Amino acid sequence: MAASGKLPTFRLPPLPTLRELIKLFRLQAAKQLSQNFLLDLRLTDKIVRKAGNLTNAYVYEVGPGPGGITRSILNANVAELLVVEKDTRFIPGLQMLSDAAPGKLRIVHGDVLTFKIEKAFPENLKRRWEDDPPNVHIIGNLPFNVSTPLIIKWLESVSCRDGPFTYGRTQMTLTFQKEVAERLVATKGSKQRSRLSIMAQYLCSVEHIFTIPGQAFVPKPEVDVGVVRFTPLVHPKIEQPFKLVEKVVQNAFQFRRKYCHRGLGMLFPTAQRLESTGRLLRSADIDPTLRPTQLSILHFKNLCDVYRKMCDEDPQLFAYNFREELGKSRSKNQNKDSDREHCGL
Repeated sequence: MAASGKLPTFRLPPLPTLRELIKLFRLQAAKQLSQNFLLDLRLTDKIVRKAGNLTNAYVYEVGPGPGGITRSILNANVAELLVVEKDTRFIPGLQMLSDAAPGKLRIVHGDVLTFKIEKAFPENLKRRWEDDPPNVHIIGNLPFNVSTPLIIKWLESVSCRDGPFTYGRTQMTLTFQKEVAERLVATKGSKQRSRLSIMAQYLCSVEHIFTIPGQAFVPKPEVDVGVVRFTPLVHPKIEQPFKLVEKVVQNAFQFRRKYCHRGLGMLFPTAQRLESTGRLLRSADIDPTLRPTQLSILHFKNLCDVYRKMCDEDPQLFAYNFREELGKSRSKNQNKDSDREHCGL
């Protein structure tokens, strides 16, 4: 009889190796989809270990491909693994894994950018935001071409507490190009400090756990790959709507090598730019000659709070887009030039 309190462990039966699977189904990484296969099961096991204790957990894997990380997740004794794969070529290989792990692996042919996970797992997994993270995890070796839009989408979901975060503070363990991983964790004053740094760090605790050398992937990418873990914060460091924070941060980094007042000025129409930018920086207590990379999360909190107040005073301000104004100005000047030519001036 098994000792009390111990859960039965699950291990996959002997299966074809990943290289054999790729040969069997004639799989080839699609360059246009930024696909790179991770075939070293020691590394996939390490990614899964770094995600935390997955015993009896519910896991959502994005972009499983030939199933390397999938195997490691299944061997971690999870309750259920849901994989979402866009490329139909990988479905037969994943189905082989599903047959080897009855009731453990659910396969969805779909796009992670549009897939709705809110109702994918049992309701009883949901936790209050203030509680410990739920027994739900997101793990994935992301194609490079979707990694940034996908993490921005999920960060917005963290802010709104929807999507994967309807269950609570769901943890994510994901791969990125090393340079992107470094941006996500970059601190104030770092050369890698960017829009991604602020958007991730104001909502989550972000850790660059380890780096995987490019030669571990097939085909070998030109860059190394960073594994990053995100844990949503109980209280975000900026208490403003995601779209407002995103707009302020994007504008601040618009001219990253110039003084911060240059990019932040683009939040305001030309006619009031000088006056409004001065007011924003004075009220937020920020030196206008700081570079965007020198601004802390607290600086951005102050900027967002003041900008929100200015938007409340002028409801049309938030909708202002300097590119639209620039486009109209250029169009107007072109029309003037055309009229002059027509008149023979």
